[in-house]
Amino acid sequence: MENLILYGVTLILVILSFVKDRKKTYQAMKKAWKAFENILPQFLAVIVLVGIMLSVLNPDMIGRLLGKASGWWGIFLAVMVGSITLIPGFVAFPTAAMLVGRGAGYAQIGAFISSLMMVGIVTLPIEFKYFGKKVSILRNFLAFLFSFLVAFIIGKVMGG
Repeated sequence: MENLILYGVTLILVILSFVKDRKKTYQAMKKAWKAFENILPQFLAVIVLVGIMLSVLNPDMIGRLLGKASGWWGIFLAVMVGSITLIPGFVAFPTAAMLVGRGAGYAQIGAFISSLMMVGIVTLPIEFKYFGKKVSILRNFLAFLFSFLVAFIIGKVMGG
């Protein structure tokens, strides 16, 4: 129901924008379409990979690797995978919800999302270029440690 409300409000606002200034609305829609076209290949690739992963890893396997019972080992695994993975946030959060639905623990998924958003092993060369090696390594190391703190807090709050 919430989605219908959001779509309705969006449609009304686009119509109002169109009535106010057709040219600007058309330009904005054109820019939005270009952005969508740029994001679509990454989005589809990640969806395909997640689909394959979810079909290969049954809920029992996800529970063993990332479930509440996996404890700190599962959190460590989640932080490592999150640190080396490059997934946009708009894909990461639905993926996390799917994993929780299939048996992953909250602390483990908190660690995964935290490291995914803050630690950038793949993007480290770019960081070196702009921030220097020392700052980049320190930032990534602190973000890595912070991911464990996030997992601990989420584990305490959510009970697992």
